[in-house]
Amino acid sequence: MGEHADKSIVTRRIALLLAALIVGAATGPAPGPVRIIGGPTTGCIAGAVELPPQGPGYVTIHLAASAFWGAPSTVAAVQLLGRQSQAAGIGELYVEEISRPRGGPISGVHAAHQLGLDIDLGLDTRPKPALTSAERETVELPTLVRPDRRFVLEDRWSPATATLLRLAAELPDTDRVLVNPAIKRKLCDSVTGNRAWLRRIRPWYGHAAHMHIHLACPADQSECVSQPPPPAGDGCDATLAWWFEQLDAPPAPASEKPKPPPPMPAACRPILAGENPS
Repeated sequence: MGEHADKSIVTRRIALLLAALIVGAATGPAPGPVRIIGGPTTGCIAGAVELPPQGPGYVTIHLAASAFWGAPSTVAAVQLLGRQSQAAGIGELYVEEISRPRGGPISGVHAAHQLGLDIDLGLDTRPKPALTSAERETVELPTLVRPDRRFVLEDRWSPATATLLRLAAELPDTDRVLVNPAIKRKLCDSVTGNRAWLRRIRPWYGHAAHMHIHLACPADQSECVSQPPPPAGDGCDATLAWWFEQLDAPPAPASEKPKPPPPMPAACRPILAGENPS
């Protein structure tokens, strides 16, 4: 285990504690039916359920530093992906994050993961040994991207990687899957046959060792704000090339002040404060 990984896990633990202080003292889920309020970067959830720590084809990691609560459909999606991956001969999936029991911000770690609709899941598809409890806390997700950020590490890429990403993109409720631009480039260069699922694979900063699966708002959740759908096409175009052009561009000047987060929906305040939702 490297020093960088140790610092990252400590940072996540501190952030999780700070988030609890920022949004309220409630530690368990809000009771009642599922209610998802807000958009991808600000919101909350009532009626969340917890992903079991282990199941067919998957295991949760960094339990002390992460949270694994989500909408019932989100938990079902992880379990389905685990079974599908196992059937495809993919090594056990490492699930790293979903949401806190009532959603809301995870300070210093994610702008998303507030609605119980987001899943961080490792991209390593190799067979893995069973982990002890201590190892599950410290295991490091290996990057798939070269240090120059332009291409993947070919010795860590396999057809199973593309299969896993396709399975994630084709889950019934998937809105989009965020990956490093180099991973998207590799898919664009190598996927043959049906490429329709590539539309949902979107390039984003980081995401070299894990993918971020964002699920669409359930149809019965009128207070859940959806993102605009991904543009038509497979995304293997100028919008992908832009990411690599930025690597050659001069650094942008640092902004004096970071943008404040969007205001929390008023309906979330009692939920995050520990009151029962009305």
